[in-house]
Amino acid sequence: MRVIITRPAGDAPPWVDALQAAGYTACALPLIEVGPARHTQAVAQAWAQWPSFQAVMFVSAQAVRYFFESQPAGNTWANGPRCWATGPGTHKALLQAGVPEASIDSPAADAAQFDSEALWRRVASQVKAGQPVLIVRGNDASATAEGAAAINNAQAEHSTVVAGTGRDWLAQQLQAAGASAQFVVAYERRAPAWSAEQQALAAQAAADGTVWCFSSSQAIHHLAQAMPTQSWARARCIATHPRIAQTARSLGFGEIQISKPSFADLLVSLESPA
Repeated sequence: MRVIITRPAGDAPPWVDALQAAGYTACALPLIEVGPARHTQAVAQAWAQWPSFQAVMFVSAQAVRYFFESQPAGNTWANGPRCWATGPGTHKALLQAGVPEASIDSPAADAAQFDSEALWRRVASQVKAGQPVLIVRGNDASATAEGAAAINNAQAEHSTVVAGTGRDWLAQQLQAAGASAQFVVAYERRAPAWSAEQQALAAQAAADGTVWCFSSSQAIHHLAQAMPTQSWARARCIATHPRIAQTARSLGFGEIQISKPSFADLLVSLESPA
């Protein structure tokens, strides 16, 4: 069985190596390219306001990496905000960035899902009214400069968020609890430029029993853009969240499984019939 990892190029190799070590034929076919945000001033401003936040929520490991690339010297965690992570990958990235374990909140390891809803159940009781929470997220490179700037300036009213992707649901919960949400874009996502060889691999993998692994709905959107006439009726995939599975279903994937976003759970899904 061949398995395709669609994570960004920087994240894919450990997954490919682990799958190969487990006996699978695995390869990377990144469906998202990631780079720093064009508007770096907003990240610098967020760091300047760091002590004023009661918590900083990171939507992904990429959000952690690009945000912490701009970390000023001398920051201390003694009186700093809590750091919120939606899942184990983001939690690990925070630890790698130097955040103490005691300063991180994330869903329990045995949570049914790793998402904003699970995180909220973990942190709702500690939210303080009247104090902001910063949400660090990404933006699509195709968004206009005005749209990206609007995200960076958006405040508590989730209706003012006009572009990008993030955790607007969480912002609603914070608003209802009397807190405020601020957003900052730390990185940009774009569709990859495939080689002819990668295009051919994708076409073959649409119908030969290959299992596609999706950890992002955006990756599936990019796949649809790259292959607009391809039928996916015979294609198989594993998605790391029900919303991602629904996106794959909308594209027409014939066989879809849902797995938690950990390697152990991915192996269980690969070894189990759909």
